[in-house]
Amino acid sequence: MDLLAASWAVFLKDARLELRTRYALGALALFVAASLVLTRVALGAGGVRPEIAAALLWLIILFAAAVGLGRSFLLEAERGTVLLLQLTVPSGAVYAGKLLFNVVLTVALNAAAGAGVVIVLAPAVPAPGLLALTLVLGAIGLAGATTLLAAVLARAAGAGPMLAVLAFPVLVPLLFSGVALTRLAFTPGSNPWPDATQDLLSLVGYAGLMITASVLLFDYVWRE
Repeated sequence: MDLLAASWAVFLKDARLELRTRYALGALALFVAASLVLTRVALGAGGVRPEIAAALLWLIILFAAAVGLGRSFLLEAERGTVLLLQLTVPSGAVYAGKLLFNVVLTVALNAAAGAGVVIVLAPAVPAPGLLALTLVLGAIGLAGATTLLAAVLARAAGAGPMLAVLAFPVLVPLLFSGVALTRLAFTPGSNPWPDATQDLLSLVGYAGLMITASVLLFDYVWRE
């Protein structure tokens, strides 16, 4: 089977299953909504400083991603389709399809969380382009770092909740850059792009490093 066609088939399979069950989408939506409402209630009616809004946004993204991103591999284990995928689909195509699914899911999560923070917490957004770029690059890096970990954890029954615990040390550089860029996007009165260059490059390098390392290790993890 052609690698691109096989990757696309894996992605479509996961997307159709998610649209049918809505497990990850429902869990992510509930977590984001509950986090924003409780944060708004706790902070009261006052405004939220840019650094606080940025930290809250990435905390929501981190823990919401831990709820939903590992689900596709866990479903394969629960439904007994791991062996079928191993026999019929190249491991590279499995990883690429799962990665694409996680990237799309994480972009949707980041967009919902970002819009929710802006609407509910009402910070100013003088640099919406920088915020959007940060959320997209963060989604790619987050999916790249967690897809391989999800595959590892899926081999251990009931290990899904451990994704957040194991992923956090790996995600620290991404979170630092993401929070710094989001704070710049929320801070009025200046041109944030010159100050954002280093952290943007850090996000790009982080995503590339995580995806490259995962591609090199995935065949060993998947075939073990």
